[in-house]
Amino acid sequence: MAELIEDYALLSDLHTGPLVSRRGSVDWLCFPRFDSPSVFAALLGSEEHGRWLLAPSPPEAVVVDRRYMDSTFVLQTTWQTDTGHVLVTEFMPVGESRSSLVRRVTGLSGTVLMRQEIRIRPQYATVLPWVSRVRDSAEARGVEVLLAMSGPDALSLRGDYLPMAERHRHVGEFTVEQGQIVDFELTWFPSHEDVPPAINVDESLQLAVDYWTTWAGNCRADGKYADAVKRSLLVLRALTHYETGGIVAAPTTSLPEDFGGARNWDYRYCWLRDASLTLEAMLTHGYGSEALRWRNWLLRALAGDPEDLQIMYGIGGERDLTEMELPHLPGYQNARPVRIGNAAVSQYQADVVGEVMVALERLRLAGGKEDNFSWALQRAMLGSVENHLEDKDFGLWEMRGTAQYFTHSRVMMWAAFDSGVRAVRDHGLPGPIQHWEQIRDRLAAEIMDLGFNRDLNSFTQAYGGQQTDAALLALPQVGFLAYDDERMLGTVARLEKELLTSGGLLLRYRTETGVDGLEPGEHPFLACSFWLVEQYARSGRRTDATNLMDILVGLSNDVGLLSEEYSMREDRMAGNFPQAFSHLTLVRAADAMHGEDGLSLQLKH
Repeated sequence: MAELIEDYALLSDLHTGPLVSRRGSVDWLCFPRFDSPSVFAALLGSEEHGRWLLAPSPPEAVVVDRRYMDSTFVLQTTWQTDTGHVLVTEFMPVGESRSSLVRRVTGLSGTVLMRQEIRIRPQYATVLPWVSRVRDSAEARGVEVLLAMSGPDALSLRGDYLPMAERHRHVGEFTVEQGQIVDFELTWFPSHEDVPPAINVDESLQLAVDYWTTWAGNCRADGKYADAVKRSLLVLRALTHYETGGIVAAPTTSLPEDFGGARNWDYRYCWLRDASLTLEAMLTHGYGSEALRWRNWLLRALAGDPEDLQIMYGIGGERDLTEMELPHLPGYQNARPVRIGNAAVSQYQADVVGEVMVALERLRLAGGKEDNFSWALQRAMLGSVENHLEDKDFGLWEMRGTAQYFTHSRVMMWAAFDSGVRAVRDHGLPGPIQHWEQIRDRLAAEIMDLGFNRDLNSFTQAYGGQQTDAALLALPQVGFLAYDDERMLGTVARLEKELLTSGGLLLRYRTETGVDGLEPGEHPFLACSFWLVEQYARSGRRTDATNLMDILVGLSNDVGLLSEEYSMREDRMAGNFPQAFSHLTLVRAADAMHGEDGLSLQLKH
């Protein structure tokens, strides 16, 4: 059975993101991209579904330290046994045009017996590959390589102590003495190509360290939470594809929001909302060139008829993300079904264009220039929003129930036109400003009339309803009203009453209402609690903000990663991991705590 979610650490080569457990097992790996079929899927089942274990053989061996080398995704784990200590260093080469996972064992003291077990299971563990030992003719000494072939995919394992075949797996043991170094490299390549040559591990390790530390060195982060902000920005970078600039919501699929339940989704795709919010975070913290790359990905993904706009795309802008279930995988700790693809791709979510327009307005405020293509596309998107003004949608949370007029979605439609107005008025871009102002003002009046319940003194989840929703915390973030507006404070009071759990974290909404069309039950969504920190900080509740922020940052695992949700009752992470949205909102919350205004939109109505 897989480890607790928080026991995993992420590696990244900016193309894919394997997860390594504290036990030294790579239980999740998709080669060569985040959204490729897995070759190791023990995370969603057992070791029979593929893994690569490398750890001391004595069962009493313990991990005495695990950390990333400073500001990198080079993982170092120190093991202690009765006979000595070893250090395991794990990383992926960055920018070397290869898909490799490297694991180095260094003897620190005494002599330690190490065990290795590798089960390669391509295509989500539906295929048993043909594995053979071959001689690498490219090397003078004819080094042996373990070669696994399966259809279009091939993997090679190099190392001085290659494991031996044993019942559809390969296992082996070797000893490491003080000062001794043993390296292994697992490389994916197309099966019609030759086996790639060995890398120089020392050089590749240094290149990886240099890449990550140089990137992190450009980060502007101050204050009490600077370390958490830097690690969060590094996570966002690690989840970004090197060539396309697309950012995946998480490197995993089907880690459950409700243990043993069916709320299991594939997050290995690029949501326009996440990309937009990432752009803002990067701008605020000194990554202007990164923000432009995200903008270019956005514009490429959106290119075409705005009526064909999707809420998410593949890493390269692919549109076909058909959802399927994989019944042969039992799921993370038996949470079924395991899904690949995401049916929400076909949903109409009225907030998405607003998220994009707000982000691009903030890019303009930072000095970003529009060209004929980028501004023309934005005007076309506003035309599409206008065409759907009367349409209900499925909302930010991708409800699988009945479409409604969700208040948050209507506010984001308002924000879309408000951003268009600003582009014309403040930046001199061409556009029908009076027409957009009329639509914006009409939406504002409608929202106040139908989305605000005066008896409750609160905005509501949907027009005419009485339920609340944490998404309403976004209203002041886009300038619809001030953080300390009495109507916003009333909404916060109702959120605290209805959605705040005994552990101090905020739920998205009440699932028992059936609004999402699924069986009830989920844990607090971390992004919502980070939004609440931002709201507290910007409305004068500094003590409440600090207390909640300290709780949330304390929920990070030992290497600074956050999942989608957290069960305070069971004291464990839930949902896909690590989650870009959680890290994005951590950055926003820390900025609010530090008094950083970023590029926030001032109220204009």
